[in-house]
Amino acid sequence: MEEAGAGGGAAPAPAPAPAPAPALAELLADECYADFFREDFDVKAYTSQSIHQAVIAEQLAKLAQGISQLDKELHLQVVARHEDLLAQATGIESLEGVLQMMQTRIGALQSTVDRIRVKIVDPYNKIVSRTAQLAKLQAACDLLRRIIRILYLSKRLQGQLQGGSREITKAAQSLNELDYLSQGIDLSGIEVIENDLLFIARARLEVENQAKRLLEQGVETQNPTQVGTALQVFHNLGTLKDTIANVVDGYCTVLEENIKNALDIKVLTQPSQTATRGGPGRAAMPTPGNTAAFRAALWTNMEKLMDQICAACGQVQHLQKVLTKKRDPVSHVCFIEEIVKDGQSDILYKFWTAVTQTLSSHFQSATDSSMFLKQAFEGEYPKLLRLYNDLWKRLQQYSQNIQRNFNTSGTTDLFAELQQMEEDVQDIFMQKNEDYDPEKALKDSLQQYEAAYLSKSLSRLFDPINLVFPPGGRNPPSSDELDSIIKTIASELNVAAVDPDLSLAVAKNVAKTIQLYGVKSEQLLSTQGDASQVIGPLTEGQRRNVAVVNSLYKLHQSVLKVITNQSSFPAAAEQTVTTALKAVHDLMGSAVQPLLNSVGDSVEAIIITMHQEDFSGSLPSSGKPDVPCSLYMKELQGFIARVMSDYFRHFECFDFVFDNTEAMAQRAIELFIRNASLIRPLGEGGKMRLAADFAQMELAVAPLCRRVSDLGKSYRQLRSFRPLLFQTSEHIASSPALGEVIPFSIILQFLFTRAPPELKSPFQRAEWSIARYSQWLDDHPSEKDRLALIRGALEAYVQSVRTREGKEFAPVYPIMVQLLQKAMVTLQ
Repeated sequence: MEEAGAGGGAAPAPAPAPAPAPALAELLADECYADFFREDFDVKAYTSQSIHQAVIAEQLAKLAQGISQLDKELHLQVVARHEDLLAQATGIESLEGVLQMMQTRIGALQSTVDRIRVKIVDPYNKIVSRTAQLAKLQAACDLLRRIIRILYLSKRLQGQLQGGSREITKAAQSLNELDYLSQGIDLSGIEVIENDLLFIARARLEVENQAKRLLEQGVETQNPTQVGTALQVFHNLGTLKDTIANVVDGYCTVLEENIKNALDIKVLTQPSQTATRGGPGRAAMPTPGNTAAFRAALWTNMEKLMDQICAACGQVQHLQKVLTKKRDPVSHVCFIEEIVKDGQSDILYKFWTAVTQTLSSHFQSATDSSMFLKQAFEGEYPKLLRLYNDLWKRLQQYSQNIQRNFNTSGTTDLFAELQQMEEDVQDIFMQKNEDYDPEKALKDSLQQYEAAYLSKSLSRLFDPINLVFPPGGRNPPSSDELDSIIKTIASELNVAAVDPDLSLAVAKNVAKTIQLYGVKSEQLLSTQGDASQVIGPLTEGQRRNVAVVNSLYKLHQSVLKVITNQSSFPAAAEQTVTTALKAVHDLMGSAVQPLLNSVGDSVEAIIITMHQEDFSGSLPSSGKPDVPCSLYMKELQGFIARVMSDYFRHFECFDFVFDNTEAMAQRAIELFIRNASLIRPLGEGGKMRLAADFAQMELAVAPLCRRVSDLGKSYRQLRSFRPLLFQTSEHIASSPALGEVIPFSIILQFLFTRAPPELKSPFQRAEWSIARYSQWLDDHPSEKDRLALIRGALEAYVQSVRTREGKEFAPVYPIMVQLLQKAMVTLQ
């Protein structure tokens, strides 16, 4: 270092840093010095290793050489950086001066802080002490105020308790304030109020018990004043919600116990067990001889249960009504809002839900464990349903009467308060909710019994029918057998009359019964050819068909009478049975239709034979026809009289027969007028005979109807057409009966008979037979189609006249054209 300092002084200027000498590079690269570069170099370990591995003198020489080279390199480095080293030395001296000054100032600051601490600590300690004193003073003052207030309220409470039930709400208010004063503070050990605290505890119990008795008494007697007073007490005590919940739960618990007792098979069979005591482990089952007594006891229990449910519901309804009306006189909060403010349902809904669920579960478990209970409820389901319906009606009646009870409850403060309240919100028994039907909830417990009862009811209805229609049987039921079926139907409907829904369900069973009777009867009907013959006497098949129709008619009328005699029979149920009866009526029609078709065909065949007779003769000298009527008319009269006597007389359903034969009479008149209008040629004598036939036609169809005049339009046509036989064509064209009574097509057909042979009738132009033309008219009932055919015949006549270059048309032609035009205008 000294050499470096001396050398530094001799150097005139700092020399640039020389590159490392080659000797130094070799030194650094020599492996002998590699150990000295390691961070974990240990002198002792190196020395020990050197002693063992090499000659010490040689190793020392090498180390001395290395040290010498390092000293030279350091000298070179100091010389090269002489100015920088001097500057750093000067900076260190300046830094030492600054640090000394800072240390001095820190000492001054520390002494200042010490002086300030001495001035602050004492006041702070005094403040902490005074604050603690103040807190204790305040606590003592608060406690003294509480004690004073407690003493005052305790004294006032004593006076209020002496006032009895009149002062009970004020006593509850005092107790509520005393509870507030006791909250968040320990009052034990304060001798001055120890006796008062004991008195307050006893007073609270006394007020609570008195309020409970008042509530029970008010609910039982339906007295809103007492109930309102009790509720005000509980509200003042802060236990309104819990008390109401306990009351409702108490009702539910009592009813659950009542339901269990009512369905307890051991209780129901107790009389039989006392008479004949069974051995140990013997099941409690009624003996067959005591089934009547068992059921009597069961239904007595059920009636009592319904009374108990009704009474409990009435009390809960009354309680809810007071809760809905009553408001706290201080906060003006309605009590019901206190009950439902947490999103809970109203107490009546909660109570009813619990009761209906309890009914369902206990009925289910009781009938699952006792076959006798199950049979009783299924077999006498209408009786059970009637009890439920009566219960529901009584509950609704309670709802209607509660308001009257409020209005007649006296002139107390509560009554005056109730008078100022808003209109009532109807309870669940008066107004059904969209999401909840309380009546359905009540009857849900009966669903399984209803299904079983309806199944047995259907079986009872089907059994007598299956009995009177044995397999292979060929005769319908006798009158006695049919009466048995009707009695069964009437019995089922009468029993089900306790409930509209049950009546509808049983009515559907009755409809199925009627359908079954119809199916069985239809299987007996004869559909062979002899069932529709009208030549000989009644065949066996026709007799059976008559008996089947008579049987169906008796069923139809009897069931109709049963429905008519039902009081308050639901419209839907009546419609269900009526629809089934209509099917029976249709089946009767289907049964007689083949016979009616045969009679109709025969009547048409007889009428069409009028064209085989000669109506072209002139008027005889006497002016009267030789015979009163034509041969075909005599045959028609005889045939209709015989048909009615031989075939239709055996039917007991006269109205049904006449409804069908009157249609046949109308058809016969229509065919008669149609064929009469087609007769060509028609002389004066023929007109007389045809007029006589018109008169006889009324007599011919008379057996087919009640009165001939009941045939309506057909009868009027028959009467109106007869005078036209003797009128001129001009008079016919102006007849008032034309179009309104007699169709234009019939009159135009008739006018063809007055035309020369060249003016051919429509069927003659078409080269049809009379029968085919009549069939065409049946297939084309439209007046427009018929007039079009007649127009074609007239146009063909015009064409034929022009072809043969005729001079003029037939006199009747212009009248027919005029009528045709009038008819077309009328149609438009």
